[in-house]
Amino acid sequence: MAFAAPAGGQNVQSGIEAWQRTNFAEAVAIWRPLAEAGDPDAAFNLGQAYRLGRGVPINLGAAQTWLERAARKDHLDAQTTLGLLLFESGNRAGGLRWLKTAAERGDPRALLVYGTALFNGDGVARDPVLAYAYVSRAAAQGLAPAKTTLAEMDSILPLDQRQKGVALALDRANSTRAAPTPPGKVAPSVSQPAKATAVAPAPAARSTAPAATAASANGNWRVQLGAFSQRSSAEALYKKLAGSGPLAGKQQYLIPAGAVTRLQVGPFESRAAATAACAAMTARGQPCFPVAAN
Repeated sequence: MAFAAPAGGQNVQSGIEAWQRTNFAEAVAIWRPLAEAGDPDAAFNLGQAYRLGRGVPINLGAAQTWLERAARKDHLDAQTTLGLLLFESGNRAGGLRWLKTAAERGDPRALLVYGTALFNGDGVARDPVLAYAYVSRAAAQGLAPAKTTLAEMDSILPLDQRQKGVALALDRANSTRAAPTPPGKVAPSVSQPAKATAVAPAPAARSTAPAATAASANGNWRVQLGAFSQRSSAEALYKKLAGSGPLAGKQQYLIPAGAVTRLQVGPFESRAAATAACAAMTARGQPCFPVAAN
């Protein structure tokens, strides 16, 4: 009852400060009336709280509702997060629609995931030139997994398509740039309290040859979460993350590689599904990239 209503003068930033003190219930109590009044930043933060189960029980339906309210008011992070949430829950068409919207506005996570879908023709018509443009833009914003994906695309696409992709990327980057987030109004990241900085970058979208698509339909994709000198460390990380939304119901694969053991989790039915899972895990602060099962 102490947090039934925010005190006068409390705003989104007040909730962020409470969140940073790990007073999650207080943060939710501050954000809720603001979100109900139509504040998109508060709605996004409230959606994140429901998605993470911080200050409220985990409720992905409520998370989707609040994220969508913010997304429909042009909240860029909400559009990307909602797209990933829908994609992970099986609503690929809905997820890709929001990811496309966010990608067109320049969000690096959306550029990477939607660009990968374009490259693979996974849920959208295949367009390698536009895919290269999108992933190029994500890489140009410093997203390390996008740089890796871009290098893979370089080894697959012919020079003329890459050149067209670069020209298209430059043209779109000049005409549409992601609007900066207002100071103090960034919603909480997946694994840590809210920060008045950009949200965690998205995971690597794996750009692999189109011929591999048939294998992916059989669940031949996994996500790799790290390489460890001790097998027990890999097992411990899996136990820690196994209940996470994108990894729920997935099994671990411990792959010996010289002196290290690689932790992979899967299977995923397609490259796009593995990429979306990685996007969610990377946003939570867990390094991740998709891999094809041998």
